[in-house]
Amino acid sequence: MERRNVDLSPAELLPILPGHSSPGRFERVLRAGKFAVTTELAPPDSANPAQVYERASVFDGYVDAINATDGSGAHCHMSSVAVCGLLTRAGYSPIMQISCRDKNRIAVQGDILGASAMGVANILCLTGDGVESGDHPQAKPVFDLDCMSLLQIGRKMRDESTFESGRKLDHAPAVFFGAAANPFAPPYEFRADRLAKKVAAGAQFVQTQYCYDIDLLKTYMQRVRDLGLDKKVYILLGVGPLASAKTAEWIRSNVPGVHIPDAVIKRLAGADNQKAEGIQLCIDIIQQASEIEGISGCHIMAYRQEHAVPEIVEGSGILSRRNSRQTPAR
Repeated sequence: MERRNVDLSPAELLPILPGHSSPGRFERVLRAGKFAVTTELAPPDSANPAQVYERASVFDGYVDAINATDGSGAHCHMSSVAVCGLLTRAGYSPIMQISCRDKNRIAVQGDILGASAMGVANILCLTGDGVESGDHPQAKPVFDLDCMSLLQIGRKMRDESTFESGRKLDHAPAVFFGAAANPFAPPYEFRADRLAKKVAAGAQFVQTQYCYDIDLLKTYMQRVRDLGLDKKVYILLGVGPLASAKTAEWIRSNVPGVHIPDAVIKRLAGADNQKAEGIQLCIDIIQQASEIEGISGCHIMAYRQEHAVPEIVEGSGILSRRNSRQTPAR
C-alpha cells in the first residue's frame, strides 16, 4: 500500500530480495541503485489526523519516504510513532525518528515493536537535542541510550529476535535502521571515523546535516571511500532552501552544526529574489552531489517551505535521470 510515493520506479518492480532487512519501498529503492529522495514532515501541534495527511500530500509523487520527527529541537508535537502510524495507513512510506532524550531502553524497544507492527519499515536513531533548547527546559532528560547503543539494541531485536535483556521475541521487527551524520562540523577529519562507528553499530543508511559546501563534502566523501564505507551504508545528503541572506546568517550563528560559507550568503544577498535563489541553490547542490561517488540520495529539509519540495525535485531532474543511474547493491 505505497501508492502515494514516487511512481517513476513502482514498488512492484523493485522486489524484496534476500538480504533485505525490511519490506519497505525506501530500502528497495536504495538497494536497486536508484537515487533516493526523502523529506521531512513537521508533526502538527494537534490531535487532528487530517493535519498530518494535509502536510504529507504536498510530497505526493516526489519522494520515496517521509521522516516524522521526534520532538525536534526539544519541542512538543504529535509523536513520531503516531505520525508514522497515520502515514502507513494512508499508503506513505515513513521513516520514524527515535530520540534517546525522552525514552529509556524499555520504551524504545516497545516503540520499535509497535512501529513495525503498524508497517513502519524505517527507523532513524538519534541521540536528540538537549531539553534546554526547547519549550520545556524544566523537563527531565533521559538519555539512557545514545544513537549507537540504540542502533545496537535495534539490530539485536531484528537479527537475533531478542530484547536487550536476552528475552526472546515471538516475532522480530523487520526494520531498515539509519542514523544522522554531520560532515560539516569540526573536527572534519574525525567525521568519517564517527560514521564508521555508526555503521559498525548497525546503521544501514544515514541522512546528513544541511550541505552548503560541496568542496567540504567532496573531502568527506573521499575519506568515506578510503574507509570503504560507501560499500556498507547508503548516504543521503541533507539539503534545504534558504529563504534569504538574513536567514542564512541567523542559522549560521544560532544553529549548532550548520556550516554556511560566506559565498552562499553573498550569492543570496546579490539576488533580486532571494527566496527563489535559495531554491535554486538547493537544486544546484543536489545536482552536484548526485555526481559524487557514494552519495545515494538526498534528504530535503524544507522547514516552513515544504511547498518548495516538488519544485526542488523537479528542478534538479533527479527523478528523470535515476532510471539510468545504477550503483552496486550493498
